[in-house]
Amino acid sequence: MLVVGLTGSIGMGKSTAAARFRARGISVFDADAEVHRLYAGPLSEEIERAFPGSVAGGVVDRGKLAAQLVADPHRFKDLEAIVHPRVHEAERRFLQDEKTHGAAMAVLEIPLFFEGGRDEHVDAIVVVTASPELQRERVLARAGMTDARFEAVVARQLPEAEKQSRADFIVDTNGPVENCNSQIDRIITKLLPLSATAYDKYWR
Repeated sequence: MLVVGLTGSIGMGKSTAAARFRARGISVFDADAEVHRLYAGPLSEEIERAFPGSVAGGVVDRGKLAAQLVADPHRFKDLEAIVHPRVHEAERRFLQDEKTHGAAMAVLEIPLFFEGGRDEHVDAIVVVTASPELQRERVLARAGMTDARFEAVVARQLPEAEKQSRADFIVDTNGPVENCNSQIDRIITKLLPLSATAYDKYWR
């Protein structure tokens, strides 16, 4: 089974690209969705201990947590030490399930893919990109997003040029959704014949 990494900076169009993979019958693990699930209960107590005042009603308030992280960016490492192991466990379960069901390909949608040193864990890397202007417009349209929070997120991510240089495939999401979809379709055609070694090496 081919394991594909799908990544890109915030607001670049990962969700749009992931939706096309799913529409083509290829399962996608959404790391950010898993974080939301963990914030909704499983990790809330541990995060509250590490970041007092960040949890309300048993659920992590992402705005309050983000405010603490913006105020002290070094604490991102503390949060990652809590969250990342649980997300990695979920990724492994997802891939093992896909393998059991005979999938030819599965996708891991991971925002901090390169930053987390995940390059070797997949067979191919797809990076989505858009102009800085469109990226900012998309992100600031999100509920609760501020310039400071946006800048804090971007500061933790690799420069766009470096991400693209390390990609096997690049998807430009500046245009209409149909254009993104056609790019994904072409990439899938090129992915299918590739040698699949990452699963046996890292995910069994």
